Amino acid sequence: MTTSPAPGNQLDEADPRSPDQQPRGSRTRRRRRIIASTTLLTVVGLLLANAAMVSWQAAPATGDSTLHLDGGEIHVSQDGPRDAPALVLIHGLGASTEWWSPIVPTLATSFRVIRIDLLGHGRSAKPAGGGYAIPQQGRRVGQALDQLGVEHATVIGHSTGGYVATALAEQRGDLVTALALINTGPRLDAFISDGPVGKLVFVPVLGQLLWRLRTDGMLRRGLSSAFAPGFHVPRQLVDDTRSMTYHALTATSRASDGYLTQRPLPDRLTSLGKPLLVVFGELDQRWRPSSAALYRSITGAKVELVPGVGHSPMLEDPPRTAGLLLSFISSTAGHR
Repeated sequence: MTTSPAPGNQLDEADPRSPDQQPRGSRTRRRRRIIASTTLLTVVGLLLANAAMVSWQAAPATGDSTLHLDGGEIHVSQDGPRDAPALVLIHGLGASTEWWSPIVPTLATSFRVIRIDLLGHGRSAKPAGGGYAIPQQGRRVGQALDQLGVEHATVIGHSTGGYVATALAEQRGDLVTALALINTGPRLDAFISDGPVGKLVFVPVLGQLLWRLRTDGMLRRGLSSAFAPGFHVPRQLVDDTRSMTYHALTATSRASDGYLTQRPLPDRLTSLGKPLLVVFGELDQRWRPSSAALYRSITGAKVELVPGVGHSPMLEDPPRTAGLLLSFISSTAGHR
């Protein structure tokens, strides 16, 4: 015996009547499903299109002090006597030459201070393709110094800039006489966090949407982990991050992770045999401050923990940071 389905239980698609002959409720439900499906597909399409567009944005170099190097034009800033010993300052991820401004006047009284915007940062070019690997960034810094006529230099790197400085020393031992690393994580398991905003930026599709909709408030929250709690993030730092393309930011970050994954920094530095200063803020929110002790395994390395500051001592305590650098440079005078 066959039992017929109860009225109203049939699928609309199975209803033999034309849409105009179906009950009003069925036609309404059908229209709602079509509208919902169309809306969902449209939203997904827009999100994917935005992700593709944001991921492949590029920007040219700006300003006058640029050098034509492999992969794009690089912005360079110089202070101090041109015939003085050279100090090279390399900023970190999402930063620029401006992050060194508080300590430059002190350093430039006795040294030729050269600041370089890495590819993808500051006023340097921001290509949509490659060129962001740490060894490539290091090689580019070496090319810049060659063009500037620098034969020997003490190289100072902050955070990701410390990896670039190390890569340069690996490639150009003749050029780098000594290294100073400021809050540069020694290996990946010492990493704490980029903060909630930083994590979301790297989520596919969502990250590109957040980058397009980024506000000053969002950028400040993302930058807050680069300092000790309570530090007011200057406007210039917000502008530096805003000026980056999504591709430059994420490509540089992944390049840093890849460099550490291949070989932890203390191992790389041990084989170089260069005078080394490591400065770490005791309140660093991005890398465990205790991880600075890993650098003590390097023969002759000097490790300094700075109280009351976080990930960026040169901005949070410029006098103390400049003093540590000058003392270190003085102790390495004459080293080749």
